[in-house]
Amino acid sequence: MSPSTTPVTALSGNGKLVYGCDYNPEQWDREVWQEDVLLMRQAGVNLVAVNIFGWAELEGSPGTYSFERLDEILGLLHANGIAVNLGTGTSSTPAWLTTLHPEILPQSASGTRAWPGGRQAWCPSSPLYREHALRLVQEVARRYGGHPAVRLWHVSNELGCHNALCYCDVSAAAFRGWLIDRYGSLDALNKAWGTTFWSQRYSDWQQLLPPRVTVSTNNPMQVLDFHRFSSDELLGYYQSEAEVLRQHSSIPVTTNFMVAAHVRNQDYWSWAPHMDVIANDHYLDHRLDSPTMELAFAADTTRGLANGQPWLLMEHSTSAVNWQPRNIAKGPGEMLRNSLAHLARGADGLCFFQWRASVQGSEKFHSAMLPHSGTDSRIWREVVELGGILDKLAEVGGTTVQAEAALVFSWEAWWAYDQESHPSSDVRYLDQVHAIYKALWEAGITVDVVAPGADLSGYKLAVVPGLYLVREREAGVLAEYVRKGGHAVVTYFSGIVDENERVLAGGYPGAFRSLLGIRTEEFFPLAPGQALALDNGSAAALWTEALRLEGAEAKVCFVEGHLTGTAAVTRNRHGSGHAWYIGTALNPAALRDVVTEAAGGAGITGLASPEGLEAVVRAGTDNSYVFLINHSEEEHKYAVQGHELIVGEDVSSVVAVPAGAVRVVRTSRPLPQTTGRTTGPKDVESD
Repeated sequence: MSPSTTPVTALSGNGKLVYGCDYNPEQWDREVWQEDVLLMRQAGVNLVAVNIFGWAELEGSPGTYSFERLDEILGLLHANGIAVNLGTGTSSTPAWLTTLHPEILPQSASGTRAWPGGRQAWCPSSPLYREHALRLVQEVARRYGGHPAVRLWHVSNELGCHNALCYCDVSAAAFRGWLIDRYGSLDALNKAWGTTFWSQRYSDWQQLLPPRVTVSTNNPMQVLDFHRFSSDELLGYYQSEAEVLRQHSSIPVTTNFMVAAHVRNQDYWSWAPHMDVIANDHYLDHRLDSPTMELAFAADTTRGLANGQPWLLMEHSTSAVNWQPRNIAKGPGEMLRNSLAHLARGADGLCFFQWRASVQGSEKFHSAMLPHSGTDSRIWREVVELGGILDKLAEVGGTTVQAEAALVFSWEAWWAYDQESHPSSDVRYLDQVHAIYKALWEAGITVDVVAPGADLSGYKLAVVPGLYLVREREAGVLAEYVRKGGHAVVTYFSGIVDENERVLAGGYPGAFRSLLGIRTEEFFPLAPGQALALDNGSAAALWTEALRLEGAEAKVCFVEGHLTGTAAVTRNRHGSGHAWYIGTALNPAALRDVVTEAAGGAGITGLASPEGLEAVVRAGTDNSYVFLINHSEEEHKYAVQGHELIVGEDVSSVVAVPAGAVRVVRTSRPLPQTTGRTTGPKDVESD
């Protein structure tokens, strides 16, 4: 299977949009189960994930299995028309396993071995862990592979959330094996790693180690390759579970990704082709300046991983989480706006962690569909309301999001970008990505997030923020796209190194010099709080560079400091198209102006809407659906004609969207099919 062959709506059991949750019946007495399923039906829940952390329940001691309680709960759910997303139960090790085999516990870069007691207390390379885990998966698959309630297999849980990087001796041996497969010879490895620097040359494979703590900095390629290895190692673990499941079942298999601001350890472009359904967990991150914008970016990225097709939101929250420094509760209507923002950007299913709020354990203050205060609560009333709205929006299922622009995003470049010994530790990859994404979001320009090297031919605009590491082929795809009439925006510290962290000499931004028509001789990072005036009335921050025009025209220049008169923003005609370069950190308004001008030149106007009103379009064969999400405290109006689905009213010319509300308008005259995605993650070359 592939992400495009398993419709998300098929998981609900009734062809509707999925509405569900994690359900942990093992935390409750049996009499509570009956109440739970009745309330689930009242709320409209049609898919629940069970047995996510069930290992100790199913295998209380080595080789001794007990399935009676799980049998009972699956039967109860099925009898009530609720489908099951069945976990393999392997995410966290039972106490007996880590007591018998403490060597499976992961180790930090400083050599500290983790203790058991939390979750994911296992080394991804441990053959002992894999042996015990796969034995459990085999038992679960044999027993439930044909169960009528089970619609989806859920491998482990949030793989790599806590244990993505293990530096133990077992991991070191696995890393060496991965390097041998990648390079074939020590000469090739030494060349790729640049080991002539600091006398680091290796003469025997046994000398190679993970990038453990040293007295100085690590070799950048050693660090980058360890990230690549670690992502591949966890993917290999996922595949080992999936293989067992597919031996006993034809039910789709997936795991929940963590496309979110605080997680960067998996290269999901390489994972996506191995999923039958693309699923993501997302929580508002109040450590960010704009949590709502980051939600939109994460949703667009998840849709990119799904090759533009509908995807499943496996987890989000009804209100506060429990793991941030300050766990902010959602205000009235915020949960509905968050949920429908995911739906607007391609989700065909909305699930929460969790059904009933726990009364013990680390997550007891994490919100749930059924809160501690019970059904006499705002959260419960909003949960029931959302279930009813999803019924009204059922026809949206299977439609796709319309986007005229692409944003190139790379986990691999992120790993390389944020390493030590760079021009400025204040300049971070995700900050660049979020900044330019926010400019597009505020301009009403919906984007598809794509991998480096993906086909761009169907898009009017390609945005490339901070692509520090880029392969020759990937840079060539962008250049050819512009040469044939495309428009691109590239931001600073892009095109600097190749896949082996080797600087592309001759002037920055190496891989993109010809495309952009510029040449930078030297970087001049700015101190925190320092700003230099620009001739457009704004100011530059964080980053400047000694940029020379080699065919490009200056659009914005410095008017202060030793770079006075030097271009900060440029535009270059390349073939039939134009390529922009943003060589500094612009303030949000100035960045939005540049992005809007570049988009306008490409023929994109965006879905013009008042500030605070988010507009996104999903389209099918016969109809388009305009999602209007009002994040402001005042009513907004939007020009559209059709039928509004939530309140059930015809719209002749303008729909009113009350403060904090959402409206979805079906128009029988579909908007142009503007999505440019023609290739998926499986078509993107990788190492």
